[in-house]
This record gives sequence, C-alpha cells and structure tokens, in this order.
Amino acid sequence: MKITGAVLEEMGRARPYAKSQPISVGELELEGPGPDEVLVKIEAAGVCHSDLSVVEGNRERPLPILLGHEAAGVVIETGAEVTDLQPEQRVVTVFLARCGECEHCATNGKLPCIPGTAANNNGVLLNGVTRLSRGGETVQHHQGVSGFATHAVLNRRSVVPVDSDVPPAVAAVLGCAVLTGGGAVVNAGKPVEGQDVMIVGLGGVGMAALLTAVSLAAASERSGQIIGVDANPAKLTRARELGATSVYSPQEIAEQGIKAPVVIEAAGHPKAFEAAVEATAAGGTTVTVGLPSPAARSSIAPLVITAEARTIIGSYLGSAIPSQDIPAFAQMWREGRLPVEELVSAMIRLEDINQAMDDLADGKAVRQIILF
Repeated sequence: MKITGAVLEEMGRARPYAKSQPISVGELELEGPGPDEVLVKIEAAGVCHSDLSVVEGNRERPLPILLGHEAAGVVIETGAEVTDLQPEQRVVTVFLARCGECEHCATNGKLPCIPGTAANNNGVLLNGVTRLSRGGETVQHHQGVSGFATHAVLNRRSVVPVDSDVPPAVAAVLGCAVLTGGGAVVNAGKPVEGQDVMIVGLGGVGMAALLTAVSLAAASERSGQIIGVDANPAKLTRARELGATSVYSPQEIAEQGIKAPVVIEAAGHPKAFEAAVEATAAGGTTVTVGLPSPAARSSIAPLVITAEARTIIGSYLGSAIPSQDIPAFAQMWREGRLPVEELVSAMIRLEDINQAMDDLADGKAVRQIILF
C-alpha cells in the first residue's frame, strides 16, 4: 500500500534543519503484515530527543530510515498468528520489542532485550525483515516503529493495546516519555514515602518523570519534595506549574549544595550526569536515563560512591515491562493522577518535522505531537 512518511536522508546536516531539510516527507510503499505483525493506522506521534539524536548523527542508524518511535494508532489488519488484537483497537507503540525468551528478558525489565536491540540497530523489525521501500529501494525501520507516517507495520511485540478512552496524543506519549521517565522513577529510583526526588533535565522524559514523582508524592501520607533542575528558565516555570515544589538551575544546586536521595538524570548530557551524581545524597540513588553521544565522557569522584554508599543505575525504557507498565500509567491518567496531556507543548503537521527538530534542539519544546 502507499503511505506518506518522514524519511531521514542524511545524518549530521547543518542546522537549522528547516533550511537544510535532512528529513523528506513523501510517498513510500508499505508491505502488508507478516504472520506475527500488525498493520496500524497512525493517529498521533511524538517528536522525541531520540529521533533528534539520529538526525544529529549521535545515534548511528542505517539510511534511509523512516523516523518516529513514540506513536499511537488503531489496528487495521493482523497477521495470521496475531489472535489477541482486533481491528479498530487502539495500540501504543513500544520502541524496544521484547522477545520474552532471551536472558535479558528474564530480568523483569532491567536489561533490554537482546534480539530487540539488535533489530533496532539494524533498522529491521524483530523478526529481521523490512516492510518499507521507496522506488524499489529499501527504507529502514526506526526502533521497530517508524511512526512518522500515516501507517506502519510492526511486530506484535512492538505494540501494547489501550482502551479507546485514552486519546491518541496521550496514548502516544505513554509509549516513550511516560514509560521512560515515569518508569525510571517507579522501577529504578523507587522512592519510599517521604523521600525527596530530584529531576535533572526537564524535556519530555524529565517532565514525565516529574509528573510521576508528583503523583506518587500526592498519594503518600508523608510527601517529599519534588525538585526540578534545568538550565532553561521557561522549563523551570513549567515544572512549577506541573507540581514541582522547588526548581533550580544546575549552578544553583551546586552552589547551594542541594541534594536528594533519589535523582533522575534525563538530559542526556555528560555535565548533567555529573550534576546529578553530585546532587545525590549519601545512601541515595542516581538513575540515568539520558542518552548522550557515544563519545561523551563524564568525570566523577569514585571515592564518594563508596564512602557514602551510593548507587548509580542506568535505566533504559524506564526499566519497564511495557505490557504491564503502559496500562498502569494509563490507569493513573484515567484516575486524574497523571495529567499526561500537560506534556504536550504543540500539535504539528508531519510537514513541519524539520522545524520541529530545530525547536527540540533549541529547548523550545517538551513534546510536539504530529496529528494524522
């Protein structure tokens, strides 16, 4: 079938992207689903920093590649082996499929699936195939999703069903920003009642972590402080609006010696990681979810890790089991405890994707949602 999608033609082009146009929007061919796959009509897709990292060249991927990994849509067709999904059912895409059989999948979300990671690196679906082409040329899949398109074929393990009462824009954000940021708080940081939680880096993932921490604090009899940290004053203002009890720049937390027992680093920058480690209290836990350049390096004092009995945890995909965690976050939204829609900073068209990457790189956006 013919679809319209946003294809990255070249990594590392000069900014502004609105001028250099590394992403082209046009017609592609999409094969029908295989036995363990589904055809989804995309309703909404979020523009995430992980997409920007590929555009910048910080995440090497085979080209050309149809971008987008945070999306929601409705099932149009299912393969013969897919018996638990029905047409018109809304699904959330997941950017790392879990095979459920490898040794990493046995760690209850701690480690990313081995075959799923390999498939993402190679630009193919979990079973090793591609379903996209353009004029006879293969177009690679991004994170097993390729959600910046009118339709997508995905492996069944790359989607999680949600009830139809969850709007498309909310459902899309559940699959990456909330799963990664909220999961980092719930599954990796695991704050106990009354503990302070600090979020360093207030982009989409960081704001989702903040919303989750605020929700947990509100449900506790003894709520701790929720501290937002970012160099962008506008994001600090927004963090306060979303429930942060205090906000600071990285310089302020360093100068004032502000610390917390649970610190989530969501900026994806080596200096942010250093700031997060420095701001972690004795006996506390630093959770890093940001994805800096592979060449990035940080400097920390190892003595303090031992002397203060501290823990540093890496969390990918929020250390989550998507089939369990996405419905749980959806229920929190349904109950009014997790206002996910507050993460959406703009609704845009697919044709605006290059400008959207500029706005994301400039720190002007939290979550821009492409509506189809």
